[in-house]
Amino acid sequence: MEIQESSPCHFKLWSELELHEFSDRFVIKPVESPDQGFSLSRFDGNIEKLNGDLGNTSGKVSTIYGVAGTIRLLAGLHVLVITSRKEVGTFLGYPVYRVMSMKFLSCNEASKFLTNQEKRDESYFMTLLKVVESTMGLYYSYDTDITLNLQRRFKLADGWMSKPIWKQADPRFVWNRNILEELIEKKVDGFIIPLIQGSFQTGLLKLKNSPATVTLISRRCTRRLGTRMWRRGANLEGDTANFIETEQLLEFEGARISFLQKSTCLQIRGSIPLLWEQIVDLSYKPRLNIIDHDQTSKVVERHFNDLCQRYGDILVADLTDKNGDEGRLSMAYAAEMEKLQKIRYVSFDFHHSCGNSNFDNIELLYDQVAEDFEKQGYFFIGKEGEVLSEQKGIMRTNCVDCLDRTNVTQSFLARKCLNSQLQRVVWVDQGDEISLEYSGTHALKRDLVRYGKQTMAGMIKDGISALSRYYLNNFQDGIRQDAIDLISGRCDVNTSRPSSAQLNGFETFSYIPVASALLIGGLTVTSITLNQVGVAGRNAQTIVSSVICAGVTAGLMAVVKSNGRQICSKPRLCRLI
Repeated sequence: MEIQESSPCHFKLWSELELHEFSDRFVIKPVESPDQGFSLSRFDGNIEKLNGDLGNTSGKVSTIYGVAGTIRLLAGLHVLVITSRKEVGTFLGYPVYRVMSMKFLSCNEASKFLTNQEKRDESYFMTLLKVVESTMGLYYSYDTDITLNLQRRFKLADGWMSKPIWKQADPRFVWNRNILEELIEKKVDGFIIPLIQGSFQTGLLKLKNSPATVTLISRRCTRRLGTRMWRRGANLEGDTANFIETEQLLEFEGARISFLQKSTCLQIRGSIPLLWEQIVDLSYKPRLNIIDHDQTSKVVERHFNDLCQRYGDILVADLTDKNGDEGRLSMAYAAEMEKLQKIRYVSFDFHHSCGNSNFDNIELLYDQVAEDFEKQGYFFIGKEGEVLSEQKGIMRTNCVDCLDRTNVTQSFLARKCLNSQLQRVVWVDQGDEISLEYSGTHALKRDLVRYGKQTMAGMIKDGISALSRYYLNNFQDGIRQDAIDLISGRCDVNTSRPSSAQLNGFETFSYIPVASALLIGGLTVTSITLNQVGVAGRNAQTIVSSVICAGVTAGLMAVVKSNGRQICSKPRLCRLI
């Protein structure tokens, strides 16, 4: 039986597994029930359920904590397993774990039969798998599905909890959904773990001298998954980048309050649902480009129709600037929102209103949305399990990145529902996790969320994070985006066609070391000649040499800047939209 609990209506996954590594196969089986496992051929990756006889027992044995999925590359199958975990809290009474480390087991003995080009492609794919192994912010439970918010769970049909957990899950928020297919086909349901990417924070407090638990769980949508600069805006289906549903759950004396957020209240956040891009080119703030497309209005309509069907009434808070590139994007967004009569759109220039540390001015936004925000309500279950009220709508918040300004605004609105210092702490940790997953750095304005004001130490940390974002977005996110596209199924690995890298015409040669060497060399020579000028006085020859060197270095800098897009790290496997 794969239902490991006494109750016949509750499905539970195997929580501790033995991994046996033999020369011809891998064997994975539960510690609790060794006859329930399966094997994988190291030659072709074929998966077979165990028949009770392991045969040769001299292989290496180690403990793993779950199987996250399988992916077939050119040389064979690769199995992603969870090698360490950490319990981080509970969801509705069930333990929740964070993935601390993962490892791919390679069933690729057929690699010797690849062509030279296929071997080069396979080598790049293997590099991407290493990136996947270090994916941040993955959470799961052996006992229950954590992809569904509380209100939606209560509307499911009787008997839903008896289904395998992967069948209970909302596919939008299952990070590893694409790589579960072969395991699902082989019906090894007790091993199939749906993972969410996002954040899971919990804290304890006392209300009326009774203990209470506050849980903040953010679920990152997989439909337009990617990194900060390489996944912007929407695709033609209306799916947006960095789309996140956040549920704030208060458990107190048996009563539960669910407060969902995708930006604020059933809160959700997501990139502006237009077709737009912001390609890195070594500029600190690359130009925004709004893509002119005859489907733009349909894209916006599809996006909001989907939200209305899932969440009810939608209240939109757009926090972008009203000038420059952001202003053009905001105006285009506002123009499209005017066509959607049933959705209220509020434009709030966060930097203009809250700049110079005037963050109390966020009350100006709340004054505009308070009536609609309060009408949306919250989901409330009484002590006897009866539904006393439902959340009737949701607030969707965005800035450009849907990270820093968005997190400040969402946490402010959350405090309207839960005015507690503890609540502020979990929002800081949640903001950091979401920011690390999308941009690679901690969130900015962290002290504002935690303390309600910005500090000098916080501004220094923000500056360091901003510089880190610049470096990562320009020089590392290309390969990280490829790894995401590979594991999420947007890149199809097929030996019968040219490689994706060839089809997209991307060069594999990196110009970064050459450009860096030239610039550093030029600056060094210029510094030396300037120093000689200081030592030798106004010697005409040294002055001319110094000017020439400075001019050459400036010219090199101009060449590097003008070719910024070629120098920056960019994805090879998939196009942007």
